Amino acid sequence: MVTTPSASRAETPIAFIAAMVQAYARRGMDPSGALLKAKIAPQLLTQPQARVTALQMEWMSEAAMRELDDEALGWFRRRLPWGSYGMLVRASLTAPTLGVALARWCRHHNLLTDDIRLNLNTTGAKAHIELHEQTDLGPLREFCTVSVLRNALGVACWLTDSRIPQAGTSLHFAPPPHADSYRVLFEGPSEFNAPYSQLVFDAGYLQLPIRRDEAALQHMLQRALLLTVRPYRRDRLLVEKVRHTLAEHPEHSRNAEDLAAWLHVSARTLHRQLKEEGASLQALKDSVRREMSVDLLLRTSRPIKQIAGEVGFHNEKSFMRAFKGWTGTTPEVFRQDA
Repeated sequence: MVTTPSASRAETPIAFIAAMVQAYARRGMDPSGALLKAKIAPQLLTQPQARVTALQMEWMSEAAMRELDDEALGWFRRRLPWGSYGMLVRASLTAPTLGVALARWCRHHNLLTDDIRLNLNTTGAKAHIELHEQTDLGPLREFCTVSVLRNALGVACWLTDSRIPQAGTSLHFAPPPHADSYRVLFEGPSEFNAPYSQLVFDAGYLQLPIRRDEAALQHMLQRALLLTVRPYRRDRLLVEKVRHTLAEHPEHSRNAEDLAAWLHVSARTLHRQLKEEGASLQALKDSVRREMSVDLLLRTSRPIKQIAGEVGFHNEKSFMRAFKGWTGTTPEVFRQDA
């Protein structure tokens, strides 16, 4: 007897499992082994309102991708062999910002298949990951659309180590019987019967730096499907805004109240949200001041006293004490040894 795992709530529509089963049928293959691995009873496929857990979805997807040797799970006319989506992420690792990485990811995805076209666009303060269908995706349209958009968002979150909240989702198909599941699949309002499908989010995230490397990619690829089937939990946008303000507008960062006012939040909210993002204002101040100090010491011949003032210290003595705490040496010795 197949049992359902109880570790998470069953909120993924059975329609997505049925779509994978259909991909097996198209190849003349038997999906029973994959269903067994995912602990999904075959009779659930006949119950339109049935749900499975995110873990079951992950198990089924991985088994199907390997057995079909198709990471697209039958959506496209041409298979995407195992490793295709990992290759897309690897090509984006060297991008300086998320905006460049996502544009590259979309462009390279368009080289893998001509059944859909992905674009990254911005309109005012909003960014859009657009999915335009170039061929009739038929009964796999919904599963393809949801998977590709969630994959793109998951990759964006992983690359920046940030949870990117969505402002809304547009979908180029009619509301399915399980339309209520879209409150879990996507944040924000979901619009059906749209001219094309897209995700919308704050364009500010496009300026976030890429925080991952090849070692992190190798670790992530061991369970890459988590990027698609489960929401990312961390948000670092405020951290980056604070870092930028500390570096570019030090006149607004003398204390938490001034900085919070510049960022249009209360001081209490500033401290709370930074804590939620795994940071603190003092740690960010130290990090930015250290980076600026090192840069000025190495790149210029300015006096230590002048550098101390430029990086936000009231006197040379407090700067020297802080610098020694950061680096283990004094600014003069650091400059001489460089």
